[in-house]
Amino acid sequence: MRRIDWRDLDDRERARALARPPRVRSAELRVAVADILDEVRARGDAALRRYAAKFDQVEIGDIEVTAGEFDAADASLDPGLKRAVREAAERIEAFHRACMVPDVALDTAPGVRVERVSRAIARVGLYVPAGSAPLPSTVLMLAIPARLAGCEDIVLCSPPRADGGCDPAVLFAARLCGVQRVFKSGGAQAIAALAYGTESVPHCDKLFGPGNAFVTEAKLQVSSDPAGAAIDMPAGPSEVLVIADDSANPAFVAADLLSQAEHGPDSQVLLVSDSDATLDAAAREVERQCATLPRAAIARQALAHSRLVRVALIADAFEVGNRYAPEHLIVQVREPRRWLDAIRNAGSVFLGPWTPESLGDYCSGSNHVLPTYGWARSVGGLSVASFQKQVTLQECTAEGLRTIGPCAATLAAAERLDAHRRAIEVRLASGPSAASAEVAVA
Repeated sequence: MRRIDWRDLDDRERARALARPPRVRSAELRVAVADILDEVRARGDAALRRYAAKFDQVEIGDIEVTAGEFDAADASLDPGLKRAVREAAERIEAFHRACMVPDVALDTAPGVRVERVSRAIARVGLYVPAGSAPLPSTVLMLAIPARLAGCEDIVLCSPPRADGGCDPAVLFAARLCGVQRVFKSGGAQAIAALAYGTESVPHCDKLFGPGNAFVTEAKLQVSSDPAGAAIDMPAGPSEVLVIADDSANPAFVAADLLSQAEHGPDSQVLLVSDSDATLDAAAREVERQCATLPRAAIARQALAHSRLVRVALIADAFEVGNRYAPEHLIVQVREPRRWLDAIRNAGSVFLGPWTPESLGDYCSGSNHVLPTYGWARSVGGLSVASFQKQVTLQECTAEGLRTIGPCAATLAAAERLDAHRRAIEVRLASGPSAASAEVAVA
């Protein structure tokens, strides 16, 4: 990991020091993904089967997972893993239920009632990547808030395994969370199927879930197509920023850095500290622990563009964190809660030495689908509200219209929107008795 002294850098150099690895969005990638989207739209299930053979090296028969496959997955799974999935699901549901946005009703003037109500997105598509390992935790993070939101249809796509089926842990988690239908498809072709529909896969209104560069590019393209689908948020490689003072345990810090570095070669990890001793000890621990990891080669590639940042004061470390806006922010300092007000930009925050980021990935209850690549400056992580629309409504009595109508008419006139003004004045001109009679008849 490259070491940087924040005190010695000007503003431009600081921006370069915090630069993320460039995202792969080449012209070739855009064209390749556009071709996949076009073929799935034109050929439907046949295209999904062709791409499964091409990219996953597997011939698939039924694209949709059958009831028998769900049963077989349940029977084959280790009981300990099933218990862990259920345990995590309970905490995730409890937290997300508590965070649901309540409806609001308020009289903003006598006779003027304004309300906000939540309405679920009708059909949502969840994407759960496979990669080098199954991701049942991602099923929980997506499907539980979708179910709590009240979505009528929840469908899921995940890449097929070599045997032509979906991972048993993914299927177990999907059934547990109330996902109605699961399809054996991955990559950009799965995003195309969810966005546009095929003979088997239904068209969805909004798509959720992480993925590789092809998946991300596909989500961006379908979200800009009026015939496509909305998406949850822009996605990039995993990242963590750790703030540590001289009280931090270097072994804990190193373990947290490596837990994100092992995600992929384009992941990025940063350690910011006001202590040379902490930086030095953590760097040694990273080397020692990395050597024992099965994914050490991947982690080393990520560490090559990661940073050790020396600041003068811990307060400066939080300014670095806000500037970087990390997906995950870990605070291993004395009295970590004392610094909460200093944190403005982060996807999810982990306080104190006994709160590894891994807990948030799996079972603390928070969501692990979080903004990356600096998007934490403007958006938050996935929640029940992500699967809903907040709809406002208003109801006005004749008295209410007499009270606030002149205000609206004046503003409409100032904006030279005469029809807006007349829609109010024609009612006001009808007189109190006529307006009251109309209200009574209605």
